[in-house]
Amino acid sequence: MTRSPEQTDLFGVASPSANASHSAARGRRAASGVVEAAPVSDDVRALASSLPATLHLGTSSWAFPGWHGLVYAHEERTERLTRHGLAAYAQHPLLRSVGLDRTFYQPIAREAFAAYADVLPADFRMLVKAHAAVTTPGGLARFRAPGAPDVYLDAEYATRAVVEPAVEGLGERLGVLLFQCPPLPRQPRVVTEFPRRLARFLRALPRGVPYAVEVRTAALLLDDATREAYIDALAEGGATHGFTVHPSMPPIPEQLERLPASVWGQGPVAVRWMLQRDQEYESARDAWAPFHEVAAPDPVTRVEVAELVRTLLAGARPVIVIANNKAEGSAPRTLMALARALLGSTGPGTA
Repeated sequence: MTRSPEQTDLFGVASPSANASHSAARGRRAASGVVEAAPVSDDVRALASSLPATLHLGTSSWAFPGWHGLVYAHEERTERLTRHGLAAYAQHPLLRSVGLDRTFYQPIAREAFAAYADVLPADFRMLVKAHAAVTTPGGLARFRAPGAPDVYLDAEYATRAVVEPAVEGLGERLGVLLFQCPPLPRQPRVVTEFPRRLARFLRALPRGVPYAVEVRTAALLLDDATREAYIDALAEGGATHGFTVHPSMPPIPEQLERLPASVWGQGPVAVRWMLQRDQEYESARDAWAPFHEVAAPDPVTRVEVAELVRTLLAGARPVIVIANNKAEGSAPRTLMALARALLGSTGPGTA
């Protein structure tokens, strides 16, 4: 869509225009160490204030230069946004959560979590992904230090390296600690054994922490016996099912239909809108970067996610919805459209 320089975009701010002073201004900003937040219109603030306080919308990470004019006032380098962008991101009234992805690849210390907490508002809730070595069968060497042992579903390691640093560093700003489990090998015994191993793992973790389990193996929900074992594992371990929009899993309505309220009514619930059913991660990333615009609207999924969120909120539990750029092309714009769908409104925010 082509905009005139005066036309405001979906987030209610004017589209940025290039000029000769940008380079010098970028240098001054870099020297100051401050990333500026984009201005936000009164309409967007009103929309954000109309959402329930128990609903936290956010994106998968925050370091995307293409979000200038949407989240950030200026186009910044990825490295600079990684280091200094979170404080500006958290100023946007609609963005009251964010996914922390770096912890999926390597654990971080309590001090690193505390540094994030220091720049976040009191009502902000972060979704933290657990180290992939904990959730990947065989521990995949690329997720482990050289010579390190296999820690797949190892509760002692997860407690020490994942849970305690996040809880101590983030405090109340920890919204959900997510165990993202990749697709299991296509061996019936492996799939049927997973819920039992998951149950032992969850039972051994510290209690009172908001855990969610996101699986990428459809058979865990489609096979009746395996589904019951998975439900029991979550209930026994005090964890919730992490709903996900991803090609590897049944659509959201089917996930909701196959799972009782007991696996999403006992704690904060994570909903992640990740990838369209006919897309692959790399191809969507390459085609849709720099993620400033909605490239492939998905109104069907938007309605499904909105209905899911309404159902979850009716259970009086906190809900965290995380959108990925690969959902439609621009996670901030996806969340704006979702917010309007939740409130039943239309207008420039509907992609």
